[in-house]
Amino acid sequence: MLVKFAVIAGSASKDLGKRIARRLKAPYVEAKIRVFPDGESKITFGRVPKNSVVLVVQSTYPPVDTNLLQALSIISQARKVASKIYAIIPYMGYARQDRQFLSGEIVTMSIVAKMLEAAGAKKIIVVDIHSKTALNHFKIPKENVSAIPDLAKYFKKMKLKNALVVSPDMGGALRAKKFASLLNADFITLKKSRNRNTGKVRIQSSKVDVSGRDLILVDDIISTGGSVIKATQFLKRQKCKRVFVACTHGLFIGDAERKIKKAGASQIISTNTIPRGTSKVDVSGVIAESIR
Repeated sequence: MLVKFAVIAGSASKDLGKRIARRLKAPYVEAKIRVFPDGESKITFGRVPKNSVVLVVQSTYPPVDTNLLQALSIISQARKVASKIYAIIPYMGYARQDRQFLSGEIVTMSIVAKMLEAAGAKKIIVVDIHSKTALNHFKIPKENVSAIPDLAKYFKKMKLKNALVVSPDMGGALRAKKFASLLNADFITLKKSRNRNTGKVRIQSSKVDVSGRDLILVDDIISTGGSVIKATQFLKRQKCKRVFVACTHGLFIGDAERKIKKAGASQIISTNTIPRGTSKVDVSGVIAESIR
């Protein structure tokens, strides 16, 4: 039996939603969002094809709570006519709050999972979620797709000199290894420590041999850029050639982008899970493939 899809995107992921719809040859239902002076959102959308599997596409980057509530509202309304709802949350906010690190902390990811399920989502699709533990909070089917192959493909087209892939910390070692294998390049991992109370980052690695090489610093999320800035400064001191920064989710809070470039990064490349000037890599293909 042929599955009929329809796509609705919230204000955070309109372009990505349209791209997914085109790839699936599915109708795109426009959601009109009006924001009142007090910050409340009013959402209206057109007719949704009956008995279709509706794909609600909405990243939950800042304003996180507003974008999350939009996703919940659209899912709740669309479920009235849809045969099934898939929540496609390319960037899943609160995924870093997936466990209790300090006494008294609330595991917010658990609450987000319950809300998405209660709203009517029957499946969750995310891209390069920060921690697989975050997905364990969902009782419904879930899928984490990776943008790493598409990011690597982008860098393959560039003329890099003796490329070396670098992970800014031990937690990203597997990501860097995968990225490097796709480029047929080597990879290294820096040692980093972060103060849980202050958030201050320190590179513990003493020295690495990167002289004259082009480096690709790979991460999943860049928020304030603290880790990437410290890593870039450290690598530049080791006399490398150029430092390129690659990530799936480019939040770049405040002037993080400017600070990363000031630290010595030649170029910053991110995906369109969060649309901005650095979003050179499109994830609609890998999302559509997972849905097919």
